[in-house]
Amino acid sequence: MGCRDVHAATVLAFLSGTASVAGLLAAVLLPNWRQMRLYTFNKNERNVTVYTGLWIKCARFDGSRDCVIYDPQWYTAVDQLDLRVLQFALPLSMLTAVSALFLCLIGMCNTAFVSTVPNIKLAKCLVNSAGCHLVAGLLFLLACAICLTPSIWVIFYNNYLNRKYEPVFSFDISVFIAIASAGGLFFTSVLLFLWYCACKSLPSPFWQPLYSHAPSMHSYASQPYSARSRLSAIEIDIPVVSHAS
Repeated sequence: MGCRDVHAATVLAFLSGTASVAGLLAAVLLPNWRQMRLYTFNKNERNVTVYTGLWIKCARFDGSRDCVIYDPQWYTAVDQLDLRVLQFALPLSMLTAVSALFLCLIGMCNTAFVSTVPNIKLAKCLVNSAGCHLVAGLLFLLACAICLTPSIWVIFYNNYLNRKYEPVFSFDISVFIAIASAGGLFFTSVLLFLWYCACKSLPSPFWQPLYSHAPSMHSYASQPYSARSRLSAIEIDIPVVSHAS
């Protein structure tokens, strides 16, 4: 695969990154990060499950889908450290991944629609596709780390809560969605890095998202001889004649 063509790896990376961002969005919005089961010994009453999210909290009776207690202001009074960290980490991870998607899209559009022989006068404004994909891969990897670390911490913090209080806490489906989305971001970064490794044979400054200066265009156009160089060549070819006295 070459850098001058839109390859299946870059298209698959873009789709994988988009799906991962969608998964992060679902994990952020769903109130299913932690469950707390409250049991009763009264046969006339039902057990209660409290579903805790990053922004809201909902309490339901067993067998019911309606919230008995719905707290939309939960995000202002979160008393669990792992969820508080996730309130900042996941939106930051999403923002980083969206920036990477934007760079990836710029690189693909540049590869597909821009001429392979760039204009020397616009050298400083030209976008290097390989550089865009490299930076996008780094951003995807950073987004993966920002998302994965606190999501795994929820599992260990859940065990801490069970030891400190009662064994009534359990992590919910949003934890798995966030970890799977982080895996998708890592897979996306690997695809972009593999595509980038195929671009190392290019003579251009392949590692930069922007061309740094116009002299790098020597690989596209030959430089003309200067007037001084032509004059020097003429002077060298003229023989020297000396007159004897």
